[in-house]
Amino acid sequence: MTVTPTEIVAPPPRRKVNILFSLTLIGLLLFLWILLGIVTVSFWTPLNISNLLRQGAMTAILALGQTFVIITAGIDLSVGAIVGFAGVILAWLLQAGVPVWASILITLLIGVGIGAFHGFGIVKMGLPPFIITLATLTSLRGIGLLITNGSTINIVNEPFTNFARANFLGVPSLFWMVILVAVPSFVFLHLSRWGRYLFAVGSNREAARLSGVRVDGMIYLAYILSATFAAFVGVLLASRIAIGNATQADGWELQAIASSVIGGTSLFGAIGSVHGPLIGAFILATINNGANLLNVNSFWQRIITGLLIIVIVYFDQLRRRRSQ
Repeated sequence: MTVTPTEIVAPPPRRKVNILFSLTLIGLLLFLWILLGIVTVSFWTPLNISNLLRQGAMTAILALGQTFVIITAGIDLSVGAIVGFAGVILAWLLQAGVPVWASILITLLIGVGIGAFHGFGIVKMGLPPFIITLATLTSLRGIGLLITNGSTINIVNEPFTNFARANFLGVPSLFWMVILVAVPSFVFLHLSRWGRYLFAVGSNREAARLSGVRVDGMIYLAYILSATFAAFVGVLLASRIAIGNATQADGWELQAIASSVIGGTSLFGAIGSVHGPLIGAFILATINNGANLLNVNSFWQRIITGLLIIVIVYFDQLRRRRSQ
């Protein structure tokens, strides 16, 4: 009997384990908030909480896009460079007199194009995801520096720059952008057949192909989503800092990968969720925020992030061995 794509179902999730892991992440986040509230006097101030939500929001959106790629057993190292490049393109368009809505649309379409290029490199050219996205990372930084001549482009459009500083119902606008992205992402990944296809590709690409899934199309889709989310973050960052600078968001790709992994996404593919990377992003944002409040050397923040990745990937390997 021929199996149609609609019959493809990802490996049955261990719901009890997933729920327990999610609750553990939430508990860790609450513990960090309580601890920092005790050891610092300014953590719970409205200004600091707003800054925490704003910074965590951008990392969360990046991590969510990265998660789609990692579920397919891929990786996207270019998202930080896309953020900086998108900010440059947006600032350049605004400076040229292009309306804000058109500038944002063009910037997002460029993100779509970059993601499609990654898909083409992986599917048609046979390049490893690590190589094609690393090449894009380097190239986009260089192109952005050429456009700006190594400088920055100021954004003088006040309605646009005020958006990132504004609040709605007492919550920063940037945090609402997380919800705007997360809700359709949840529907896509967990409630649609396309989400099941992504998990199937990450679980066993050849089996998915033989079952009728358009594997190449799903790889294109995953990388397009990742790059588009990164371009969207570039728009938000440009609104927050009011400049276009190609060197902005340096290292954010590692923050995105770390947030996704901390949130339970397996670097080996086929395991991931929408809520996990979001919680992971705010755990990292809380650690960085707390380190700043405690005047801890910023280099320690990177060390802590690296150690978290090592520990979580190690336990992910143990979990995979036990399930085999």
